[in-house]
Amino acid sequence: MTRPQNVIVTGSTSGIGLGTAHSFARAGARVVLNGRRLNDAAEAVLSEFRERYGHDNVIFAACDVADPGQVEEMVSGTVDAFGSVDVLVQNAGIQHTSSVHEFPLDKWDQIIAVDLSSVFYGIRAALPRMLAQDFGRIINVASVHGLVASKEKAAYVAAKHGVVGLTKVTALETATVNITCNAICPGWVLTPLVEKQIHARAQANGTSFDEEKRKLVAEKQPSQEFATPEQIGALAVFLASEAAAQITGQALPVDGGWTAQ
Repeated sequence: MTRPQNVIVTGSTSGIGLGTAHSFARAGARVVLNGRRLNDAAEAVLSEFRERYGHDNVIFAACDVADPGQVEEMVSGTVDAFGSVDVLVQNAGIQHTSSVHEFPLDKWDQIIAVDLSSVFYGIRAALPRMLAQDFGRIINVASVHGLVASKEKAAYVAAKHGVVGLTKVTALETATVNITCNAICPGWVLTPLVEKQIHARAQANGTSFDEEKRKLVAEKQPSQEFATPEQIGALAVFLASEAAAQITGQALPVDGGWTAQ
């Protein structure tokens, strides 16, 4: 980053969001952490950030990103607290696996709301502020599943493809101003969301967590290694910098070669 920035990171109490929030805070940004509620886990994260980066440099926004009214309140609250929203990192997401014809209707609606509609709500709330200040960086954490598909992930794949498309539209509409919009598309990252999938595989196959962990990454990721939240965070910080001012509308895989196959 070339100047102090005020950054919202949704879904930032664990996993990719937490790693990204740390990356921005280490780079000197003021950070808005986000989760659905300020529970014990979120309190612990907030306390850690304030101790490491300064009490005045971190706030927590309790917000259900699937609720457009709450998203607007999070953005306006950030402006009230820090004076602006310079960077919006939209990371919150959920998952459910099932075959298409058996996919529960409520799970479909929930995943589309949290993984896709919330991204639109965030852009809709933040973009007018960014236009008014002639600066903004919107970074949507999509997925490798925004570029390719896997079985039994109909809602997630549909939502993440939608995020990539929405990213491109936003980039085109802001191409002549000092605002960029990009998507980061992680492959396998060992987050709580992925750990849940590994545990489910182990239970279904009667195998151990470690065995299924090895199998999972070997199936898709030629590097045979998980990407890390810190690597995703470092890319997000770069995309928010002046060096990335001409990178917009892109879907950038961090996938160990998954989409090169």
